[in-house]
Amino acid sequence: IRVCGLDFPNPFVIGSGPPSTNARIICKAFDAGWGGVVAKTTALTDTEVVNVQPRYGKLKKGSETIGFQNIELISDRPFEDWVADFKTVKDTHPDRILIGSVMESFEKGRWQEVSARSAEAGCDALELNFSCPHGHPETGMGAAMGQDPDEVEEGTSWVVEAVDSPVWAKMTPNITDITLPAAAAMRGGAAGVSAINTILGVIGINMKNLKPMPTVEGHSTPGGYSYLAVKPIALRMVAELAQSNRDMAISAIGGVTNSTDAFEHILVGGSTVQVCTGAMLQGFEMVSELSEGVLALLEQHGFDDLQ
Repeated sequence: IRVCGLDFPNPFVIGSGPPSTNARIICKAFDAGWGGVVAKTTALTDTEVVNVQPRYGKLKKGSETIGFQNIELISDRPFEDWVADFKTVKDTHPDRILIGSVMESFEKGRWQEVSARSAEAGCDALELNFSCPHGHPETGMGAAMGQDPDEVEEGTSWVVEAVDSPVWAKMTPNITDITLPAAAAMRGGAAGVSAINTILGVIGINMKNLKPMPTVEGHSTPGGYSYLAVKPIALRMVAELAQSNRDMAISAIGGVTNSTDAFEHILVGGSTVQVCTGAMLQGFEMVSELSEGVLALLEQHGFDDLQ
């Protein structure tokens, strides 16, 4: 499938997060058959990042996990290490699509530096993280920036000015109308958007100590909610984005656990489909079912191809 001038072996992409946290893991995803990988979000090295433990929680119905929450921040590795990783991945998997994910404070120089250096190191495209619900909001990063269409437009234009590769802006669902920042990103020169990032939530209260989960040394915070339980919201927002602009490429994200979920995202407007939590819980091997299942559904319903 060709999207924004890039040839993906298949439309299934590992979303930015724990399944893409270094070169070794990204290469493992490509070896399993994923068409693309969005690397773990990076920032310039002087950004302080401290990831806590525990930072994950599951919402279960009986023995089945239906929801997943994280309070994980962006990569805590030096940006220079990521530059080396990008080069390694492209050297070993030149036919796969490597997408860099970047997030910075509202400063032109910082956005342009981290984006240009990622592209120079081998990233085929960039995804701008305007959407992490708990990513340094005190410094105006992540969703704090993504909830302001003016900042989304300007930030996107900075990156588009600095690189020649396609740029996707990753949208936050924690907003009344997701089409407004998406339109701003397109005005800024984006080729498309990725949607949705996680939904800000509290997964529950621990009945033993009456503290919200996950609890870190007696403290907690709302985090990003994902997996199957968010699929209805994700499908609605992807559909709204597709209806708002037919020329906008959409990398659809949210609640994908199998090929039916992925096909639903394609039907409402996704050109590629990202999976993050699903790969964490099921393993990279789930891409085989995604590929075989979507091909079977295309044939069943009389489609010649995904285009």
